[in-house]
Amino acid sequence: MNQIRESDWKLLRRLKPVALDRFCQRVLSDVQAKCSDEAATAHERYLQVFGLIHDQNKRMAMIFDDMRRSTALYTVTLMRTAGLFTDEEFAEFSEELRETIQRYQGI
Repeated sequence: MNQIRESDWKLLRRLKPVALDRFCQRVLSDVQAKCSDEAATAHERYLQVFGLIHDQNKRMAMIFDDMRRSTALYTVTLMRTAGLFTDEEFAEFSEELRETIQRYQGI
């Protein structure tokens, strides 16, 4: 299965902004937690936030940039593994796609 069904592709395109928003919200929550760590100095907190943003920006690019139908299976797998779909949203994908992704996650 190199390319996903048209219906799955349309669903992925519809869910991408939702997943991106969830990803960013998690990162912002992590940033907020690092900023409020009063056990660390301001400089230490800054370095932690900088490192977190740097690492998560790479991860975000890997998941969301250059989304094409030929790479959509990989994209859906990354989003599912990152917990960016609810179970209800994931259930909207075709059974074939869900089974393929579950096999990938089991490897």
